[in-house]
Amino acid sequence: MPDTTAAAETAEQTKDEETKAPEPVDDLVTTQHTLTVKRRKLAYTAQTGRIVLRQESKKDGKSEGHQARAEVFLTAYTLDDADPGTRPVTFAFNGGPGSSSIWLHLGVLGPRRVLSGDVDDPAPPPYGLADNPETLLQHSDLVFIDPVSTGYSRVTEGREAQEFSGFQSDVESIAEIIRLWVSRNERWLSPKFLAGESYGTLRAAALAGHLQERHGLYLNGLLLISSVLDMGTLRFHEGNDLPYSLFVPTYAAIAHYHGRHGDRPLDDVLADAENFAAKDLPWALSRGARLSTEERAEAVATLASLTGLTESYVDRVNLRIEHVRFFTELLRDEARTVGRMDGRFTTWEPDGGREHMSEDPSISRIIGAYAAGFNHYVRAELGYENDLPYEILSSEVFQAWSYKEFEGRSVSATGTLSAAMRANPFLKVHVAFGHYDGATPYYASEHVLAQLQIPEELRDNIETAYYPAGHMMYVHEPSRVQQAKDLGKFIKSASNR
Repeated sequence: MPDTTAAAETAEQTKDEETKAPEPVDDLVTTQHTLTVKRRKLAYTAQTGRIVLRQESKKDGKSEGHQARAEVFLTAYTLDDADPGTRPVTFAFNGGPGSSSIWLHLGVLGPRRVLSGDVDDPAPPPYGLADNPETLLQHSDLVFIDPVSTGYSRVTEGREAQEFSGFQSDVESIAEIIRLWVSRNERWLSPKFLAGESYGTLRAAALAGHLQERHGLYLNGLLLISSVLDMGTLRFHEGNDLPYSLFVPTYAAIAHYHGRHGDRPLDDVLADAENFAAKDLPWALSRGARLSTEERAEAVATLASLTGLTESYVDRVNLRIEHVRFFTELLRDEARTVGRMDGRFTTWEPDGGREHMSEDPSISRIIGAYAAGFNHYVRAELGYENDLPYEILSSEVFQAWSYKEFEGRSVSATGTLSAAMRANPFLKVHVAFGHYDGATPYYASEHVLAQLQIPEELRDNIETAYYPAGHMMYVHEPSRVQQAKDLGKFIKSASNR
């Protein structure tokens, strides 16, 4: 008599296998390109697509194979006919958390760039693209990485995006992508760099330590653009007075840009603001109710003068100017607000009584150009097709992000970066600042760099560059050109070749 139960189980298993989603595979597309730089033609190869991120699964100490966890989108540019043993490679990403790498890719580093316009010359739709003869590809191969849930990167079927939405899990996944790319392309002996912007600088610092400790992969340098290595310098909350002082020089710079300091040179204004932020304001804030009436009045008057706000407002907020409040308040008498990412930008504010501005014009004015540029470029020029929406900025990732590793303390990568520099005394660090950056103010970054626990002889491994622009300083054309030169010079000097 036939075993009907076994037959039914076999049939059900066959049905499950037939309906099961196919195992994900890499879908990289390769294209060839040329670019003319200073009358010299650069021939390069682009590889665009998603690579499968896998993790070994074990049960009772036995391996059950490598299971696909995510498909991570990247775009790699390699110069043709270059010696991989001497040719540097730079891995680049933006921040958020929740941002794709589109900004660094099409803003300053890549061989093509978006024509987004600037404050005084905004670009109208439908926007456009142009060759970027200042591209870092002149000096280094480039790999742009979109973290999971950004760009076209997604978790595989049955996985939860939350697995990757956290500080340590993010570092580990990006490190694995870097390891895979380096190994598969035989680039272990190439000079290697990380370029991060905003939260990407925190990620880069953490990666420097993780890559060394986990894989023995030592870097030549970090390119930190609009740096934040310690979130405690940026987070305004009760009991943390540090940001209220560290933001003052940026407030002063933005006020200067909008005419609140007359014809005084910017350098003079910044010098006064930095001196006040370093000495008098922290002291005044620490005194609390012990501050005399005369001392308080003097501090209020100075802070109001530097920031372009009224003494009445500064007094009402108890000498503590929160940054979004500042962007909303500075031009309230003109019914306008200024940008957080770039204080040069302004927009109309329909609600004159609003405490927090309704939009950030330094994002809304340029994101359309980047969206149009990339969505055209990836298909028409890089030959990659995917019907998923390209997630430029994911609010879901930002809101779900976990910092559980830092419970009860500030989110910081300063200790990791310090340890990485001590272990690898050849590790060089380039830090780029925008004077009008209200998201990651330059004076806060300077404060953090001064706290790195490294010997004095390693201080020379850190170089800084300042630009008269904002968070994405390359939106400002003169800054973009100068920054490209500065980054190229850094790559060449830190490559040890």
